[in-house]
Amino acid sequence: MMQVHTYVAASGIEGVGVFTAEPIRKGAVVWAFDELFDRLIPIDEYEQARPLIKDFLDKYSYPSPDHPGFLVYETDNGRFMNHTDTPNLDFSDFGGARALRDIAAGEELTCNYGDFYPHFELMPGGAEVVAQAGE
Repeated sequence: MMQVHTYVAASGIEGVGVFTAEPIRKGAVVWAFDELFDRLIPIDEYEQARPLIKDFLDKYSYPSPDHPGFLVYETDNGRFMNHTDTPNLDFSDFGGARALRDIAAGEELTCNYGDFYPHFELMPGGAEVVAQAGE
């Protein structure tokens, strides 16, 4: 769950993104797993889901780095966070993310999906992830 006030708006990276509504200091916790807002979906349920649900989860979920056999689906604005090779957030410490630098209000919050999803692939033509649920 996002630990700062955010909003969703058009992104220069891909479609829409999540932006901070407040300044964030370097080192501040910006996202933390919260079982009330971050749903763990068993991979076997994903594999048996209807194609429409699988397509949605392919776009908005990722294999849990600290709960093997599950996908994480974020119900808050965090699900709109875009990938970049030069992120302003560090997700390498599973279960949370910290600001890599001071971030001004109005900036898009970004991460490197590889920090928590080592087998991700970018979808053709965009920054969306092709889910590899079994990995």
